[in-house]
Amino acid sequence: MFLRTSSRRRAAASVAAACALAVTLAGCGGTTKKDSSDTGGDVKATDAKANPDAPLKKGLKLAFLPKQINNPYEKIVDDAGIEAAGEFGGKGKEVGPSDASASSQVSYINTLIQQRQDAILIAANDPNAVCGPLKQAMKKDIKVVAYDSDTAKECRQLFINQASSEEIGRSQVQHIAEQLDYKGEIAILSATQNATNQNTWIEFMKDELKKPKYKNMKLVKTAYGDDDDQKSFQETQGLLKAYPNLKGIISPTTVGIAAAARYISDSSYKGKVVINGLGTPNQMRKYVKDNTVEQFSLWDPKKLGYLGSYAAAALASGQITGAEGEKFKAGKLGEYTIGKDGEVILGPPTVFNKDNIDDFDF
Repeated sequence: MFLRTSSRRRAAASVAAACALAVTLAGCGGTTKKDSSDTGGDVKATDAKANPDAPLKKGLKLAFLPKQINNPYEKIVDDAGIEAAGEFGGKGKEVGPSDASASSQVSYINTLIQQRQDAILIAANDPNAVCGPLKQAMKKDIKVVAYDSDTAKECRQLFINQASSEEIGRSQVQHIAEQLDYKGEIAILSATQNATNQNTWIEFMKDELKKPKYKNMKLVKTAYGDDDDQKSFQETQGLLKAYPNLKGIISPTTVGIAAAARYISDSSYKGKVVINGLGTPNQMRKYVKDNTVEQFSLWDPKKLGYLGSYAAAALASGQITGAEGEKFKAGKLGEYTIGKDGEVILGPPTVFNKDNIDDFDF
């Protein structure tokens, strides 16, 4: 149970009032306006005690809220998390919007609060738009775990990260640079403009490109396909027409890279423009085998969902509170340690190519 003193309530009310007055000018604490249900204040308990020896509770209710319900990558993540819940006697489900707009997840969070779920696991479309209802959930002792795409850190207890954000961002530049012999114009085909994971990776990509060895490479454009197949396809077409000297596209989204590969595979750009980024083997297999794509990267999304499920159960059972340094066991994946700001890292990504792609099925 999260406790707050009366003085903290008054302070939170003052903050909320200030935000309400300023809402027409800018969102408080970020570039995105916060939902009106955000009452402000830090609802995380600072005096909560972890009991690492506590057993996982039976009958826990876990709800997975992806960016959008029809995203094939997140379907893999969520299905694995739901299956994992069955291992410890819990019950999981997936709910979510059909679009990836900033506020599309808010109504689902409110419904999950009413249903008294034990934990909400969310891949946020926007780091701030979901904060109001998530804080309300935590006040009602519903645990909040972000995965894949983080919320603002005060709006959840844990963030299950696929891999080090820096490693993901820098490695994608490193991989495409090697393919291009460190020369030429490149573009990025991202998901939504507010996606925290995409934006974090892109910042590391840009920082990597500042190094002297990339002096003959130039990032000409970051386009956004909104994790929609057709829009990503069209954005790929637009990039290639707008930049006739384009030599490579990095797409750090499974929807985007598959759409870009599909466009290039049936065009005169095949063999001339390099596609790299993050994808699933089953989506990308045919493009690797027909030589449209030489390589791409990803972690195992099944393991991501599995880890998220066990982390949520550990929180709901009192084994951990989300504090740095706490440890918990994630079933067959073994023990994990919580890092700074509640981050738990699954592990390094895998590079897929012709030599190993048939070893994977997801």
